[in-house]
Amino acid sequence: MPPTIRVLMITSEWPTAGQPRTTHFIKRQADFLRAAGVDVDVFHFKGRKNPFNYLRAWIETQRKLARQDYDLVHAQFGQSGLLALPKRFPLVVTFRGNDLLGIVGDRNGRYTYLGRIAQKASRLVASSADRVIVVSEEMKSYLPSSVSAQVIPSGIDFDLFRCLPQDEARRTLGLPLDERLVLFVGRPSETRKRFDISERAVEILNQSLPSKLIVAWGVDHTDIPIYMNACDVLVFTSMLEGSPNVVKEALACNLPVVSVPVGDVALRIGGIEGCELCADDCPETVAAALELVLRRGQRIAGRDKVTNLDEKIITRQVIGVYQSILATRQRLNLSELAVPTNT
Repeated sequence: MPPTIRVLMITSEWPTAGQPRTTHFIKRQADFLRAAGVDVDVFHFKGRKNPFNYLRAWIETQRKLARQDYDLVHAQFGQSGLLALPKRFPLVVTFRGNDLLGIVGDRNGRYTYLGRIAQKASRLVASSADRVIVVSEEMKSYLPSSVSAQVIPSGIDFDLFRCLPQDEARRTLGLPLDERLVLFVGRPSETRKRFDISERAVEILNQSLPSKLIVAWGVDHTDIPIYMNACDVLVFTSMLEGSPNVVKEALACNLPVVSVPVGDVALRIGGIEGCELCADDCPETVAAALELVLRRGQRIAGRDKVTNLDEKIITRQVIGVYQSILATRQRLNLSELAVPTNT
């Protein structure tokens, strides 16, 4: 049996009980890595865009790295990688979206100054890392030209995101059985998600086809697939994404998706009958796409299109990155030990 790989995973986005988050994919990756035999020690901290929080977390991380013997460090989001510098162990960084793409402020919808700092920090971390992972092909262009990256999207837990009878799902949530339901997943007040476009689109839709907008936010993560099975279509109007997980999870539940062009959505829903990629982000365009989907009135064959995103497959790819680093380090160690032959 190969030796167990010991990994310190660092993140400021760990989902905690009682706090609604959309970053359950980080915990899921850690859980699946452990199930696959990797020894994962998670260090999570609260950055909250405060440099002093990062300084305290850096000190604690450095103490942890000095005390423990790891094979490598895996930072989730670029800014978390700062805590591993200067490197004591090989560093893997997964960039997931706003760490490279920028942060949109909730007040004015503009890119923030702190977001620009995070971008610069992420590029610094990328240049220092031994391996770089991005969740979509588009994100590669935001990296320094000298940095190569591997695309490994976030995976899907197919045991959780599965197909259920719609009436059963609606009864579970107390939703009406005889109405058309449009699902929005996310925090409505987060400007980046542009809930106002979805809301206005449904208002326009109601002029020709009565429908109800359902918002899933502040609910248990395990309830999200129930919402996806209860509703008739997912509407996605975000202005900035890497590889939006909610779209992939909707496909795993065979829920039709109507989305603006963002992140890798075009790749995910392209060619799936019953999904609509809007040409622009105008509410009228989104409303027209929703009407097309709702008048079709059928589930989609989305699950078969995302089988390659099974978290078990993604886990094997991440472990492959780890093994590649360790193999490289072993070769370097052997070369250092080699004794030159006199001629």
